[in-house]
Amino acid sequence: MRRLIRSNQLRRAYVTCVAALAATALLTGPGTAPVQAGPAAGTSRLDPVDPQYWQDQETMTWDDYRAVPGGNWADPARQPSQRKLRIALVAADNSDQPFVITQPRGSDPFRNPQVAPVARADVAKFYADFWGTPSALNHGHTVHEYWMEQTNGRVGVEFTPFGPYRLPRPQYEYGLNDIGQERAGCPAGHTCDGNLDRDVDALWQAAEGADVRSRFDLVLRVYAGYDETSVWQEFGEMMFQTREDVPDAWGPPDPNLPNWVRSRYVDWTSWKAGSQLWGSSSMRQGESSGTITHEIAHTFGIADNNNNPYVSPYRRVGSGTWDVMDRGSFNGPGGPHNRWVVPASQGAAMPAGQTLRSKLKLGHIDEAQVVRLSREALRTTGLAVITVKARSAVPGARDVQGVRIGMDRDLTPACDINADPLCPGSPVYDFYSLETVQRIGADSFTPDNGVLIAKNKTAETNTCGYTCFTWVVDANPQDIDMVDYYKPDGTPVKRTVADYRQLNDALFHAGTRSGSEDEYVDEPNRLHFYVLDRVVDADGLLSYTLGVRHLDGAGPSQRGVAVARPSGGPTGNPTGAGATCTFTLTNTGRYSAGGQAHPEDVSAYLKSDVYRLSAAIDGRGWTVVLPTELTSAAFGRSVPVKAVATASGSSASSGRITLTARSESDPSRTATATCRVDK
Repeated sequence: MRRLIRSNQLRRAYVTCVAALAATALLTGPGTAPVQAGPAAGTSRLDPVDPQYWQDQETMTWDDYRAVPGGNWADPARQPSQRKLRIALVAADNSDQPFVITQPRGSDPFRNPQVAPVARADVAKFYADFWGTPSALNHGHTVHEYWMEQTNGRVGVEFTPFGPYRLPRPQYEYGLNDIGQERAGCPAGHTCDGNLDRDVDALWQAAEGADVRSRFDLVLRVYAGYDETSVWQEFGEMMFQTREDVPDAWGPPDPNLPNWVRSRYVDWTSWKAGSQLWGSSSMRQGESSGTITHEIAHTFGIADNNNNPYVSPYRRVGSGTWDVMDRGSFNGPGGPHNRWVVPASQGAAMPAGQTLRSKLKLGHIDEAQVVRLSREALRTTGLAVITVKARSAVPGARDVQGVRIGMDRDLTPACDINADPLCPGSPVYDFYSLETVQRIGADSFTPDNGVLIAKNKTAETNTCGYTCFTWVVDANPQDIDMVDYYKPDGTPVKRTVADYRQLNDALFHAGTRSGSEDEYVDEPNRLHFYVLDRVVDADGLLSYTLGVRHLDGAGPSQRGVAVARPSGGPTGNPTGAGATCTFTLTNTGRYSAGGQAHPEDVSAYLKSDVYRLSAAIDGRGWTVVLPTELTSAAFGRSVPVKAVATASGSSASSGRITLTARSESDPSRTATATCRVDK
């Protein structure tokens, strides 16, 4: 079965947060702090080389944003190289539901809007500007910026405002129209079967001409009120202890109906929250929506990759916070429980980037940026070692930003999604993908920097209990054990095993003692993945050196290794921060190309070997630590390998480190060297 190599070390940096309903004050201006690729390096030689310090969404603010060096994608003057999507933004309200943004600050039942009111006549332009033009109100970030960044300048968007128009039916006749709400929640004398898209378009065409739709690529229908997805929980089970506790103020205008109504994910929410419309891929969005970028993606022909995390049998999320097509569409300051604010400057205000699988499908990445391997070919060519740059970085001509490992078929044993919440569904995955995530640009509100390993399928089918096509490998699959929210009586409600935030700590990291893992083995599919090194360049951009090999074949190259003792002796103080012996490891093997059957010429990445390191120390009271237990070296090249020795005051006067290096391709090839350390 699949396994993580070492036992998980539960070093975590997170804050357990109460899911607050208090409005978050709007900040001004985009983040301008320098790019960081993780926490600052420690001063001790014993510090991990790549510690995992992930941040929970609830604690994030706009100060966590980091710009993409050289990107400046929000600049309206930057035009896309391939396509600018022309989006008609058509605004409509109801007799019983005025635009939230037109009301006095904090005056509606949901305590919105968060800013001074806007005249009704200006609503369409207000939202076109909010989503389309950098300003203090949107913190300098736009939907155009997102698409320019994710496509490396290929695709942009522009909004043209229309309206406002008054819909012919009350708001709840449009909102109570699915999952049985219309049968149990529709007031007497009404038929809750309204079609908002149809009615909005009829008003728009009557005002602008029957051919107005033909002038645009997409239509974004902004309706007065809220996306039910952003209020059902916060103004339902988080606000009221039971459904019987929902007061009349949150109930329907019909006194014969209960004050609650069924919601999509759970059995009940307040009637006022449940009567709101659910945003949809038809580009129908409420004023609280921050998921417009996600809905635009659907128009390119890509499905959702998300689950229902609230009902049993629980089924683990597919790609979670790392993917705009999953709950990464909820990324933004304050986390998912702040998606109800109007305007939508919290919660889902900045969705995650696109995964490699999505970029490949949508044509949003150059082939030169992707290395394509074959699992079957790795068996005959030997392992590959590739340096992969952050997926949101502006790529240089030779930068690789993703690795795709194709498989002729998925050999994973079948599992039961109804019995095992971590089951990835039917074994129909076609390929693995490797990419580097750095918290810059749209990925600023992902929880961590590190390596994303995922298995993917080409088809977008329901094989997981929901439509899924990307399954992120979780480096820390144990329950994250965090509170989701507190009920009104103070009872904590934990995040379920299916909650997307269970993947907050999913990324892999280089080195030992990181709190994560630096390798992963998929035994049924006969693949071994390595996270070998972490590099940050002068611009602060993060890259990882990654390796992958077939468990059953090392290829035709000759393998060998030699280790030389330090020529200059150890450095540092063993009774203080530690004394470091720096050995020299040399790949003494010889490369042989052999026959290749990879999808492309990948010979440049087949000229290295991966080595497993271990160390022991002789001497009473002495200990030795390896900053990394894995390294790689090209054929004929040498790399430094460090071992850190420590001693107490009562230890022997000296210790002797023995370092051993073993080839992963041919474990019979080993080498050792020693280093003496004195107090």
